[in-house]
Amino acid sequence: MTPPNWPEMFRVFGRVGLMSFGGPAAQIAVMHRELVEDRPWLSDQTFLRALSLCMLLPGPEAMQLATYAGWRLRGVAGGLLGGMLFVVPGAIFISVLALLYAWYGQFLLVQTAFLGIKAAVIIVVFQALIKVSSKALQGRLGWALALGSFIALFVFGLPFPLIILGAAAVGMIAKEPAAAPENVQLPRAHSVRTMLIWGTLWAAPLVILALLGNEFLLQLGLFFSKLAVVTFGGAYAVLAFMTQTVVQDFGWIDTDQMIDALGLAETTPGPLILVTQFVGMLAGFAQSGPWGALAAGMLALWVTFTPCFLWIFLAGPYLEALSAQPRIAGALRAITAAVVGVIANLSVWFSLHVLFDRVDPATLLALPTPVWGSFNLMAAVLTFFAAVLMLGLKRGFVTSMVLLAVLALLLSAI
Repeated sequence: MTPPNWPEMFRVFGRVGLMSFGGPAAQIAVMHRELVEDRPWLSDQTFLRALSLCMLLPGPEAMQLATYAGWRLRGVAGGLLGGMLFVVPGAIFISVLALLYAWYGQFLLVQTAFLGIKAAVIIVVFQALIKVSSKALQGRLGWALALGSFIALFVFGLPFPLIILGAAAVGMIAKEPAAAPENVQLPRAHSVRTMLIWGTLWAAPLVILALLGNEFLLQLGLFFSKLAVVTFGGAYAVLAFMTQTVVQDFGWIDTDQMIDALGLAETTPGPLILVTQFVGMLAGFAQSGPWGALAAGMLALWVTFTPCFLWIFLAGPYLEALSAQPRIAGALRAITAAVVGVIANLSVWFSLHVLFDRVDPATLLALPTPVWGSFNLMAAVLTFFAAVLMLGLKRGFVTSMVLLAVLALLLSAI
């Protein structure tokens, strides 16, 4: 296939970045539609193998998937384009929202409109679950792995990396025939050079801050760098650790601000891990006003997403070669099946937090407990209309999102 031209790449990946609301499940669904269904840029096999690889790497898997797709189509420059367009729209939204939040606090009108967007996201995640499961679940083993990963996460709260490693082990042991990889030519992986270039870029601002003696920004950069290494399975996997550190240990923000940061990050395009930028900006604003907020936000973005490019450019060239090995191919297929359970867990978790104003921590096992008296009738009505628009009338996500945001504002005025 002839690689797409740069203007087309910019349009498609820019649209993916602007439409990437709702966390990894919805984002992966958007990418699958744009890159696999609507145009023959990637095959289903390649897309699912790449998704399995990204689930194994630290960092936001959806952003890394966009980076891999761009790299697969047009090399390193394409990877940079795909990854940056996935992050930049959300980063701009977060910058504006964080500054407005620091100045004015709560946005009741904006949060009301966001409730309509969240209702649309519930249906998008449901659509993603259906589409991905139809491609990824093959045979009894696939269904068993998907169900097992859902129960392990939702019921028992097992660590995400343990679930992925367990699925990979099952896939390597199972005697299933390996799918033949596509006959494609990939560039050689210059591993040492890649590590040196991207490792230097990652560390450069931290070294400069250390030389300048800026202890606050250095501490912030080092913390979010560490977070970038341990963020397996997306932002939800490290939210508890991040909250404890930034609220209790460093005292950069308080608990209410952390909850608001997460809520606003959930309702902007881009990966949920952009919550690090929001937290960094609030902390920077408290230290030295708007310019401090912008500096801290840029630093948080740099140390959060530069490692993502390192992981993809380092591991991406080996994906097809690894997929040709029967046991590795079995492991990747098993991980892909387990990902269906992960998406199902995110779908239920997100739905509970939209439809109920309060979801208490688990009292038994890891099961979340919605407070039934906090049932949000308006959120339920908006979700019903979202289902009608997107499932019944087949309206697109952007159109539905705008209509539901307006409907939420109208309902709140009644």
